Amino acid sequence: MKTALITGTTSGIGKAFAERSASMGNNIILVSRNEEKLKKQKNALRSQYHVEVRYIACDLTQTDAVDLIINKIDRWQISVDLLINNAGFNECGLFTDTDIKQEMKMIDLHIRFITQLTKYILPMMKKNGHGHIVHVGSIGSFIPSPSDAVYAATKAYIRSFSNALYGECKKTGIKITLLCPGATETGFAAKADIQDTLLFRYAVMKPEKVVEIAYPKVMKGKRSVIPGAYNKLLVFFSKILPIEITNALTLFMMK
Repeated sequence: MKTALITGTTSGIGKAFAERSASMGNNIILVSRNEEKLKKQKNALRSQYHVEVRYIACDLTQTDAVDLIINKIDRWQISVDLLINNAGFNECGLFTDTDIKQEMKMIDLHIRFITQLTKYILPMMKKNGHGHIVHVGSIGSFIPSPSDAVYAATKAYIRSFSNALYGECKKTGIKITLLCPGATETGFAAKADIQDTLLFRYAVMKPEKVVEIAYPKVMKGKRSVIPGAYNKLLVFFSKILPIEITNALTLFMMK
């Protein structure tokens, strides 16, 4: 039986990945901040899918978060077969108006934490000769986004990082997948106060649908997954339109 470590599991895409992974018979390590929610999720997954479920409650923006996770894994003597770097949040608005403290936390989570955790898990997978790593990015990673500058930049890092690791691991037994969802029906938008923007009024996907599309492609080792025709269309046009137009469109969609 394999083990999946998933971050940001108590809602949204992370929760859907935990459900799907457990339904496939994988043991689960849940990693999120809210211990009360983690306990409930652990019991629910155990009861429904009869797999071993552990959890690690910590604030992933803290500099010692990865050390805490590594120490737990080492103590449990568990080998991670599937790593899903999902945890994330947004601080949205014009750069002159946003909270720099929140933006630095976002950089810590989306860049430092993901890099550090992958740095630990990937050699473990190489030693075992197999494994899957999923980095949850965003269609926003394809567009330098006015009114969402730092978030889009951190997701662009994740896209570049994931694609590079895919190249490094291509001839090994390790599969690296970049998942780039668009607007998704989670608590993400409400926390960022962008739930009423045009971006979240049309073609919003349910997290379960995102994972339904992504999971089999992850297992096949597909390099990049963009779920939904609408999201694929947005990415396509982001590649061919000049920056002046994509900037204007982004500002319009974030109103």
